[in-house]
Amino acid sequence: MKILLLDKNHPLITEQLLAKNFVLEEDFTSSYDEVCSKIENYDGVIIRSRIPLDENFLQRGKNLKFIARVGAGMENIDLEAAAKLNIKLINSPEGNRDSVAEHVVGMLLVIMNRLFIASQEVKNGIWLREENRGDELLGKTVGIIGYGNMGKATAKRLSGFGCQVIFYDILPGIEDDFAKQVSLEELKERAEILSLHIPLTDETTYIIDGQFVAEMKHDFYLVNTARGKNVKTSALIDALKSGKVKGACLDVLEYEKASFENLDDGSENKDLKYLLDSEKVIVTPHIAGWTHQSKEKLAQVIVDKIIKEFVNL
Repeated sequence: MKILLLDKNHPLITEQLLAKNFVLEEDFTSSYDEVCSKIENYDGVIIRSRIPLDENFLQRGKNLKFIARVGAGMENIDLEAAAKLNIKLINSPEGNRDSVAEHVVGMLLVIMNRLFIASQEVKNGIWLREENRGDELLGKTVGIIGYGNMGKATAKRLSGFGCQVIFYDILPGIEDDFAKQVSLEELKERAEILSLHIPLTDETTYIIDGQFVAEMKHDFYLVNTARGKNVKTSALIDALKSGKVKGACLDVLEYEKASFENLDDGSENKDLKYLLDSEKVIVTPHIAGWTHQSKEKLAQVIVDKIIKEFVNL
């Protein structure tokens, strides 16, 4: 099988697939149109997010048997077209679930205990204690939306902090020892911390909007390590200003480019400027699943799934 690698990943992908007699070609620079012009020559594609694999792309890939995304989200692939064309889709959410979960906990500890603010103040010669009094995780009710690999790993860690963890998911009967499954209405009634672990779909785009915020009973902390457009930024800002959202931990932003490699030009974007200037907001550059360990684990999961599916061992 001939595989086209469109993004740089851990070298174990190349090493292990070559050892199984796959033919590999790397192309990290060609444009969408250039890749489309040659995609019919390949049996498989390994990608992160560099270019969209839309219906036009997939139809041109007449010999494609699989697409493997090194990561969790699949929104840059036309899933419906892939299904019609019998192209198998492979992803690797198991590979970075632990790094995402740790990032969630880390951001919460930083914002709830004002660690970044207090550290910067001391470095600038300011010594304030009462003003930097923290808020404990212990005893908080955490509501998780989306209980797949990321949600489960996050629940496991937060339960260790003495949190009561509840979750909402469209799949029934997936409760475990670390979190209780509830309705979305109950989650809104009880949650003091809200953490998102959902893909970006028509149903989840701007799921956190003004109405959702208004339906939350408690003032709450919001954590988003999923996709930027799961949250309506203007509604979040209104909630930060009113105090309904006590703090926001954002690893993803509505204004990210589709490749996740940068932000769209935000020089005139007042909402983005507000987030970046606010002491109530922590922003990281889409790195929750981006540890040294997860880079290797993501790659290994992809390799294992390709070999299991396409090599007779």
